[in-house]
Amino acid sequence: PNKSRWNRFKFAVGGTWKRLCDWFDWMMPEAWNVEHNNRHHYCLSEVEDPDLVENNLVELRNLPIPAVFKWLALPFITTTWKWFYYAPNTYKELKLAKWRKMGKPIPEGVIPSDAVTMRSLLLSGTPFYSLSEFFAIVMGPYLIIHFFLFPLPLLAIGEYLGKGSEMYMSAVKNLFLAELLTNFHGFVAVVTNHAGDDMYRFRDGCRPYSGSFYLRQVLASVDFWTGSDINDFLHGYLNYQIEHHLWPSLSMLSYKKSQPLVKNLCKKHGVPYVQENVFKRLKKTVDIMTGASSMRWFPEEYEQKFIERDAVHEAAKKNKKPVLLSDKCMEAAE
Repeated sequence: PNKSRWNRFKFAVGGTWKRLCDWFDWMMPEAWNVEHNNRHHYCLSEVEDPDLVENNLVELRNLPIPAVFKWLALPFITTTWKWFYYAPNTYKELKLAKWRKMGKPIPEGVIPSDAVTMRSLLLSGTPFYSLSEFFAIVMGPYLIIHFFLFPLPLLAIGEYLGKGSEMYMSAVKNLFLAELLTNFHGFVAVVTNHAGDDMYRFRDGCRPYSGSFYLRQVLASVDFWTGSDINDFLHGYLNYQIEHHLWPSLSMLSYKKSQPLVKNLCKKHGVPYVQENVFKRLKKTVDIMTGASSMRWFPEEYEQKFIERDAVHEAAKKNKKPVLLSDKCMEAAE
């Protein structure tokens, strides 16, 4: 493949046309790169993780109402989350990253880790961008082009066949119905990967690719059923979430090959490796969302000890004198 074209730094990035050709969805690919590839992967299950379900649904969790009324909100949340939560929040993370790069201060009273949703955007706004900017750059292109412009040929065909706008309107309705279904499928396959009363949360950040980093990817992620091609396809290969977080750049087939090796390695060293049916994980995620259960906090004492150990290992690597091939040959000769 052409690596200058097909790489994560250029795929779908660079304007509406590239987005349309490569990956047309509610969120901006540039914003997703920051929110998912950076913030989520390297702050997994910390407060700074923008995809931390327990933190993002804190208002629903704390509502002093019976659980049955909280469940009434679930059909809306699960079928609209891409545009209602993910699109505005990924764009917030992109703007926040630009602010930090420029050294621009965060306004007083603004908590950067708080999620920006359509609800908060409409009711109180956000200092990071305006509603009009969000619609023009992020949400508007997908809404207008995907739902109303793509089916336009059916309007002409319908007029030619004497059916008027019937075919066009039918296509628009089907696109909106498909949007609800794909949101629900995405919710089940994506959101449930890191939520449940058997998943851990962490207080402080850790060094990327350190011992703590790799341990956290296992303790705060869950695999679904794995193995068969059909099953993997239906899950979008998100059923290998632990392996995906250990090695984000690996191919999907490499996840499949590495999964039994990782599981056996965790078993050997006593590291909890959670693997369950996706629908069981959906129930556990709903319990987190509604406040029926809570995630586990990793013991603070061990968290700090592991972070300190990581720092010692990092310092040792920097101070370690490189061993030359000629030195190894001399040692072998002796």
